[in-house]
This record gives sequence, C-alpha cells and structure tokens, in this order.
Amino acid sequence: MPAKLLDIETAAEELGISRSLVYKLMNSGQLRSIKVGVRRMIPATAVDEFIAERLAA
Repeated sequence: MPAKLLDIETAAEELGISRSLVYKLMNSGQLRSIKVGVRRMIPATAVDEFIAERLAA
C-alpha cells in the first residue's frame, strides 16, 4: 500500500525537485502539508494535486 503521508525528502524525489524548493512551495501555499508532532508531512494527494494543477496550466 502506498504511503498516505510523505516526508519532505520523499515528496522532493516524487516531484523531481530539491528539498529546499519543497519548503518554498509549502510556505507559499502551493503544496499542502500537515504537521505531525514536530515533523512536516505532505499528503500523497497533495503531490498529485500539485502535478495536476501544473498540467492544467
């Protein structure tokens, strides 16, 4: 079963971008994330939505 929440590094790998760009996208609101304890996690659906938005543009 695929992970429902991705850590920053995994999300970066999925998107083919750097970790620092993932943080910039999260901070700007372009990539949704949630806080789990002290960690920032990205829902797998947020990665899919981010890609779909870029394809539609």
